[in-house]
Amino acid sequence: MIGFLHTAQVHVATFGALVDEVAPGEGHMHRVDAPLLDDARAGEPVAGRVRAHVEALVAAGASVVVCTCSTLGPVAEKVGGLGAPVVRVDRPLAEAAVRDGGRVAVVVALASTLGPTTELLTGAARRAGTTVALDPVVCAGAWAAFEAGDLDAYHGGVADVARDAVGRRGADVVVLAQASMAPAAGLLADLPVPVLTSPRSAVARAVELARA
Repeated sequence: MIGFLHTAQVHVATFGALVDEVAPGEGHMHRVDAPLLDDARAGEPVAGRVRAHVEALVAAGASVVVCTCSTLGPVAEKVGGLGAPVVRVDRPLAEAAVRDGGRVAVVVALASTLGPTTELLTGAARRAGTTVALDPVVCAGAWAAFEAGDLDAYHGGVADVARDAVGRRGADVVVLAQASMAPAAGLLADLPVPVLTSPRSAVARAVELARA
């Protein structure tokens, strides 16, 4: 059984469908706490609440827990040791992004995601023994579209910024750092460089751990 902690309701369907596709028959459960992200962005302490959610998922039968919020990823990993591994959604993505080195465009829609993501990528590169140049790219205004429920505008804005990062900034790899950005990859299929997203790789890691 895989447990998921989300900060947006839209992720329940996305990650549930991925589990059903990647590992048919594997159970999954979900907890959604949208105010967690708002409070983390405001600088309020949230570790206790994250821990409570993880503990509740484990108590309900989850053998691995995935935190799908990139901003809360470091906090989620730190509350491990509750009888089940805790996976931050972007760790498998980061490991793939730095594997070959080069210039990595890190596309975010929330400034609060940038620090945790760049730290994760830097650490992954160090462990992999590769050299990367991180190019942070913030999609100004895109998050407002997401919060308004205009996902087409959100994904289109993300895709425009990512395309610019390749065309004008010379990225070798594009990282769409937030799980909510994943559908934008479909708008970038013509780019000559990899465009990496986190949901599928995180689910694959979780399934591997759940079945270990």
